[in-house]
Amino acid sequence: MNTSASERWIPVLMILPSAIAIAVFVYGFIAWTGYVSFTDWNTLVKNLSFAGLKNYSFLFQDFRFQSDLRNTLAFTILFITATMGIGLLLALLIDQKIKAEVLFRNIFIFPMALSFVVTGVVWQWLLNPSTGLNLILQSLGVTNVPDWYISTRIVPAISIGQIEFGLPLALIAVAIATVWQMSGFTMAMYLAGLRAIPDDLREAARVDGAKEREIWFQIILPQLKPITVSVIIILGHISLKIFDLVYAMTGPGAMFVTDVPGVYMFETTFRGNHYAQGAAISMIMLVLVSLLIVPYLMASMRKEESA
Repeated sequence: MNTSASERWIPVLMILPSAIAIAVFVYGFIAWTGYVSFTDWNTLVKNLSFAGLKNYSFLFQDFRFQSDLRNTLAFTILFITATMGIGLLLALLIDQKIKAEVLFRNIFIFPMALSFVVTGVVWQWLLNPSTGLNLILQSLGVTNVPDWYISTRIVPAISIGQIEFGLPLALIAVAIATVWQMSGFTMAMYLAGLRAIPDDLREAARVDGAKEREIWFQIILPQLKPITVSVIIILGHISLKIFDLVYAMTGPGAMFVTDVPGVYMFETTFRGNHYAQGAAISMIMLVLVSLLIVPYLMASMRKEESA
């Protein structure tokens, strides 16, 4: 009895250090950040006096933070749509058993080996209006070259409150860099899903008289739905908390057209010493990510319970 009891405690003791570390350094720090966001600690002098929703109220009335929310929404939609579309297209092409398949797979997935900082620096040079791609366009006789990430134009520029709501054109340059880095990941996910679909399923559909278009839309794409959900969750998580690529490539940009909450939080906290406001930005970012991930986790748990 003592031996069996000790054996039951061995797994608990093995995971206990990790559980304690996660409790302290993840959930403990989240709780501390949430507490600081309700204080008046906005100078180098520590001030934990309760300030209520003062910091949150300031942020939602702040032009820069309103611009950040607009940019986050526009960037998330653009980034996820483009990355999923390109990744699926690449996966479909490679799934045709092309020659040098391994070479092309490695080429497409190679950008993931780079950090977002390296990607931001490289694409900053490539899309600089006076260097990179624009020099090639000028050599080809193109006079009206794009101004890429320095543009302050917003399309369609619908005035809502203090900001113009729409897609800042400068964000397209940031999206190009991010899509270039992450489309290989999406390709790998979709390719794994395509290779998991039995060939017998497609052959049976052809025998029943289904056309290739019907096979794609009624058999293959529905089979890829779990992959698509996973890709959306992962890419959405990246886009909502992106910081390093934007900071290295453009920074906040003129009129904050490329600013994101991560950049604002960094500058507010570590340059402006407004710790409570920075904590409030962090908590809002956490809520945005939770709105994306928590429903997915709850649905997965229900599916496992019903299985």
